Amino acid sequence: MTDTSISAPAARRVPRKTEAELSSLIESVRGAIRAAGAVPPERDLAAGLGVKRHQLRKALKVMRETGEIEPHAGRAETAPWHELAHATNPLEVIELRSVLEPALARLAALRASPLQVDQIIAAVEDADESDYGGADLRFHKAVADGARNGLASEFYRLLRAVGTDSRLRLGLPSDVCPKRRAERDAEHRAIANAIAARDPETAEREMRRHLANVQAQVMDRLKV
Repeated sequence: MTDTSISAPAARRVPRKTEAELSSLIESVRGAIRAAGAVPPERDLAAGLGVKRHQLRKALKVMRETGEIEPHAGRAETAPWHELAHATNPLEVIELRSVLEPALARLAALRASPLQVDQIIAAVEDADESDYGGADLRFHKAVADGARNGLASEFYRLLRAVGTDSRLRLGLPSDVCPKRRAERDAEHRAIANAIAARDPETAEREMRRHLANVQAQVMDRLKV
C-alpha cells in the first residue's frame, strides 16, 4: 500500500514570478470590488487597474472558482457576499466555520476520491508562501470539495468570501508571523494525513483543533 502521508518539507518552495503577480492582481481586484460593491465591467476594471484584459481574466477565473464572484448573464458580475459581510464579523464567521468544517473533514475522509485526496495533499505540499490567505483557502476548499456534498461546498465558498471581506473591512492585519505559518502548515498536514488514511475521527478532530487555533488568533487580533 502506498504511503500518502506528508512529511515536512526540507526547504521552502520559491514561488514563481507569475504566481506572485497573479496573487497581487487578485488582491487589487478584491479592493476594487469592495469599493464598488460589485464587479465592474471587465473593460472598466482592467483600465482602472492598469492591466491587460487577458491578465484580468486569469484573476477573475480564480475568484469565480473559489466562489468570491459569480457570473450573471447580461449584466455586470456582483459580489453575492457583499451585503452579508457588512452584517457579520470575523468571530461569527469562524464560529460557523467551526461547526461546518469538522463535518466536511470527516466526510472527506469517508468520501473523497483518490484524485481529491491528491488535491488535498497538493494544497499542503504546494502552498504558496507569498499568498498566505490564498494557500489557506485552497486547502480548505479542497477539503470541502472532498466531502462530495455540492450544497455544503458552495455554502463553504460563500462563507469564506464573507469572511475575507469582513476581516479586511475591520482592518485586521494581513501579515502572519513565521511561527504561526509553520503551525498552520503542520495543522493542515495533520488533517490531510488523516483524510488520506481514511480516518474520519482524526480528520474531524484535527480540523476542530486547527479552527480553535484560528479562532484564538482572530480574537487576539481584534483586541489590538
